[in-house]
Amino acid sequence: MSELFGTLSDRTPVHRWTLERAGVRVRVLSYGGIVQSVEAPDREGVTGHVVLGFPDLDGYLTHPQPYLGALVGRYANRIAGARFTLDGRTYALAPNEGSNLLHGGARGFDKRVWDVEPVEHGVRLSRVSPHGEEGFPGRLEVTATYTLDASGALHLAYEAVTDAPTPVNLTNHSYFNLSGGGHAGGHELRLAASRYTPVDAANLPTGELADVTGTRFDFRTPRKTGSGYDHNFVLDKGVTDRPVEVAELFDPASGRVLTVATTEPGLQLYTADHLGEPFAPNEGVALETQHFPDSPNRPEFPGTVLRPGEVFRSETVYGFGVR
Repeated sequence: MSELFGTLSDRTPVHRWTLERAGVRVRVLSYGGIVQSVEAPDREGVTGHVVLGFPDLDGYLTHPQPYLGALVGRYANRIAGARFTLDGRTYALAPNEGSNLLHGGARGFDKRVWDVEPVEHGVRLSRVSPHGEEGFPGRLEVTATYTLDASGALHLAYEAVTDAPTPVNLTNHSYFNLSGGGHAGGHELRLAASRYTPVDAANLPTGELADVTGTRFDFRTPRKTGSGYDHNFVLDKGVTDRPVEVAELFDPASGRVLTVATTEPGLQLYTADHLGEPFAPNEGVALETQHFPDSPNRPEFPGTVLRPGEVFRSETVYGFGVR
C-alpha cells in the first residue's frame, strides 16, 4: 500500500509504502530508500516505534546529515581525501566531511528518489547511478528489495551491476531505540567481533585490525552501548553467501530484542553522540552492516570493487522479538 508523502521543490512526488506482517509494521519512502518507521510489540504486547524518523518529508530535507533510516551509497562510510586509485587511475570524489567523502558524497543515494514497485510482502527500489555521479566511475544499476518474512523480520537485499570498475558499499542507516523513546545508552549489545578498526582524529581507519580483548570494544558478551562509538567492527564470520547472525540488541525496559544477520564482513556501531534537534544525542543506536571504511585506499581490507560482468549482492536481516 502506498500514499503520497510529500513533494520536492522540483515537484517530484515522494511516496510512502507500508509493509505489515506478524505484528511488525514498516514504512518506506521512495526518497532515499528511507525506512521511516518500524513498529514492533514489547513484552506486554504494546506496539511502539523502534527506529528514529521524521513525520514529514520536510524533516528529512531540513535535517539530512543524520541519514535517518536511509539507503546509503554508492559508498557507505568514509573515503580518505575523497579520492582513490583504481586500475592505475585516480578518481576525485565529492568531499562532504572536510576533505573526506562520507556516505556517498554531497548528494548520495540517500538524497535521490528511487523507483518503487511492490513485490510479495515488500517493495523493490531501483535507480541508475550514472557514470560520474559524485565522482564515481561507471554506470551503476542498483536494486534494493525490502521484505517482511513470516516472523516479521525485515530483509534488506541489495544487488548492483556496472559497466566499468567501481567501488560499491551499501548499507541502511536506521537508528534503533527499542524503548520507543528517550536515551538508548542502556541498550545491551552482543556482537560477534573479536577485532575492530581503530580510527584517527578524522574517524578514518589507521589500517590496524585491533583485538577487542580487555577493551571497551569487546561486545562478545553483552554490555551496554553507552556512548562514544563510531567504529567499524570486524565480524568474525567474514563475508558469507547467506546472512549469518552477528548481533543482538536488547532493551531491558521494554523487553524488545533486535537481532542482526548479514552477509557483510563489518558492522559500524554508531551511538549517535552528535545527533541534534529535534532528537537528542544517544537517542538511537545505528548498526550499519557494510564493508570496511576507506577500503578503496586500503588493499589489506576486504575488496569493494565491482567489475563489469559481476553482480554485487548483499543482504541484512533485522529480526524483532521480546524476552
